[in-house]
Amino acid sequence: MTSTSSEMRPFRAADLGTLVVMAWSGTAPDGDMPYLLAYSLGDGGGGPDAASAAVERLLLSAGLSLGEGLVDAAACPSLPISLLVEAGQAVVTMFHLNVQCVPPPEWLAAVGRRGHAYLVFTTRPWPGAEPGKPVDPETLAAFVGAEETLRAAAHVLLPARSLRG
Repeated sequence: MTSTSSEMRPFRAADLGTLVVMAWSGTAPDGDMPYLLAYSLGDGGGGPDAASAAVERLLLSAGLSLGEGLVDAAACPSLPISLLVEAGQAVVTMFHLNVQCVPPPEWLAAVGRRGHAYLVFTTRPWPGAEPGKPVDPETLAAFVGAEETLRAAAHVLLPARSLRG
């Protein structure tokens, strides 16, 4: 029996480096879909490879698989990941991690209509997309749409919760 790097070392949040979440909306057959992309900058002490392995350990320990289809979190109430949308912010919570962003108005409108967002949480580091720096749509589409990104990601449909209930 062989062991993967994810099994060999326990998860440590410090290995993630900077964890970022980015929101955008895209056209779907039934209207705009609110998307979230979560990724590491790969800037932890161990570098991009350690960050990638840490994200993989995090996702696997949450019961998520990589590149194997969409998980509907509404159908999996024990899934330890959630989305809070409140006061113009989106907050993804997983175990003791909270990652937040200020989504654009069209994302907020789309999540308000649908009641959920599509999360792509990838193990692939993206050092070029730093918080607070704009990313042009072509660059975002190239990263998110790359086979390497999609195969290395958990795909989760997250119900949007609010404090108002």
